[in-house]
Amino acid sequence: MKRKVKLKKIPFLITLFVLVPVFALIILKNANLTNKEKEEDSVTNDTITDSMPVINATNKMINPYIDKNIKIGKTYYDYKGEEQTQENSITVHDNTYMQNTGVDFIGDKTFDVVSVLDGTVINVKEDNLLGKVVDVKHENGLISSYQSLSEVNVKKDETITQGQVIGKSGTNELDKESGNHLHFEIYKDGTSVNPENYLNKEISE
Repeated sequence: MKRKVKLKKIPFLITLFVLVPVFALIILKNANLTNKEKEEDSVTNDTITDSMPVINATNKMINPYIDKNIKIGKTYYDYKGEEQTQENSITVHDNTYMQNTGVDFIGDKTFDVVSVLDGTVINVKEDNLLGKVVDVKHENGLISSYQSLSEVNVKKDETITQGQVIGKSGTNELDKESGNHLHFEIYKDGTSVNPENYLNKEISE
């Protein structure tokens, strides 16, 4: 009788020795998977969190030139500005006094003119008084106008990016005294505005 009992117990013990390690391995494997999933979730959440500021960042309008030696010649005519400032914002042509609707950027030599924002070129023309002209439409009802160009590197209906070279500065008949320059204008919802209030500022401002 004792031998029969032992014969029955031996397979049972063998089964225990085989199954216990197997179950232990399964439990450890599941634990490792759970930890790995947690790590992946953590990485994903961190990545999303890190990218949020980039998604929410607003565009900042840059200067329409890169050369650091560029200076402002004539300023925008402000009806509420000081008298001396207004005098520097008048253009005289054929004995006619005209209020400056933009800013004249002057350089000793020809310089690259770049787009202040992403946009679409809506107009490219050559004017007898203004020289070569490029108008670019942006978001938020903004249009930038680049005048007195000697060269143009873009075409009408072309989509351009911020900082892309539009052309080169030059001279024009309307404002010969300024010499080599870029006449730059900004329109907000169809109305001329002072470019100095927009350049190097966030569009949201």
